[in-house]
Amino acid sequence: MRKPWIVSVLLAGVLLGACTDPASGPQAAPPTPSVPGASATTTRQRAPVSPSAPVKSAPRVLYLGDSLAMESQNVLGQELRGTLDATYTSAPYSGTTLCDYLEGTKVNSLVPDGDKAAALVRSLHPDFVVLQFWGNAWAYTPCMDGITYTADRTTYFQRYRADLSKLTAQIATAGGAQRPTIVWVLQGPDPITPERVEAVNALYKREAKSTGDIVADAGRTVSPAGARYTWTQYLPCTAYERAHPDYCTQPGNGRTALHLDKDYLHFCLAPTTSTPRPCPVRSPGILRIAREITRVIGDLAPSR
Repeated sequence: MRKPWIVSVLLAGVLLGACTDPASGPQAAPPTPSVPGASATTTRQRAPVSPSAPVKSAPRVLYLGDSLAMESQNVLGQELRGTLDATYTSAPYSGTTLCDYLEGTKVNSLVPDGDKAAALVRSLHPDFVVLQFWGNAWAYTPCMDGITYTADRTTYFQRYRADLSKLTAQIATAGGAQRPTIVWVLQGPDPITPERVEAVNALYKREAKSTGDIVADAGRTVSPAGARYTWTQYLPCTAYERAHPDYCTQPGNGRTALHLDKDYLHFCLAPTTSTPRPCPVRSPGILRIAREITRVIGDLAPSR
């Protein structure tokens, strides 16, 4: 287990700077090394189905979010296609939060109008909209109006709760009679403000319960057993990771790395860059998160 984190101002600047550059549109980046030759995000790849297995309709999935979604988007796409034969589109933007994806905010936003949540729902008609937001607490996006968790926790949560409701309503209205199911991704532990992440996850759960949507507790898969909000850099390798050595980074110790030494937030085991990108290397934390989201969607995908 690592020694307790002491995060310097310099480290925070490096991490946050890597999270704040917006990408230039829905991502169709090269596939991650784990799936050589995989196709772009909106193409489909049919998975073999056992004749005796239940046959479910192939869901249409839209994935939106911040830098955690940016780094995970290719892996989630390959899991959804390979497991559920899904049609998949991703449009994450690093450094964003919920208000960036709202239409009609009349302020500068890191997300262009064509990639707002409601606009994409109207054009793509997804069955599921997956929303993964760590909960930008540093006022790096203009739409937060300078509200930060550190300066005013009460106002921060009030604003976050209001944006949750607005985003849900806009997605529902855009979907009309074919309203998509929203999948709120619960976040993993944070060593700096663990209580903030727990409270944000509680807001996601409350919103999903009140609107008939669902949560995917992907954060649980990157948390120690029995310690949901305790941050750790390493976890014991799963059976899958032991069988696939690239995902068990310390096989001699039977454990795998979730984070780089200098980045407690992201799960990509390659350093962040000034230009946001999907993670270019196999990363156990990203795969764990993607598989949990895929499992939750698969459980709800309607049978044909």
